[in-house]
Amino acid sequence: MKQDQEIAREAKMIPIQDIAAKMDIPESEIEYYGKYKAKIKMDFCLKCDDRPNGKLILISAMSPTRAGEGKTTNTIGIVDALCKLGKRTAGTLRQPSLGPVFGIKGGATGGGHAQVIPSDDINLHFTGDFHAITSA
Repeated sequence: MKQDQEIAREAKMIPIQDIAAKMDIPESEIEYYGKYKAKIKMDFCLKCDDRPNGKLILISAMSPTRAGEGKTTNTIGIVDALCKLGKRTAGTLRQPSLGPVFGIKGGATGGGHAQVIPSDDINLHFTGDFHAITSA
């Protein structure tokens, strides 16, 4: 069985520009952070009133375990499955876990074939302060 890191290294990432185009998000509404990461401007989200309402699946947990609850893994799995069924789907992840800071679990980027990659970028500088916290 392959390790998470090996699966992540073998994965072929799709440029975020291509993903945004599939979601009909104009270039002018995107702030790029390299070839594979971006943020959508809030103004664009507020201008989407003319679009039909979508469906929402909320994945949450309140009783943390040392290994995590699997929220990221389940989110990525559901997004992948819905995309495979031909649905226009997007997953939104709050932020990486602070568990690694306290030495209690992994980096909150999922596992196996349901990972957020590049995981190093997610864990370092994703929210802007993770690196500062671990360096303090």
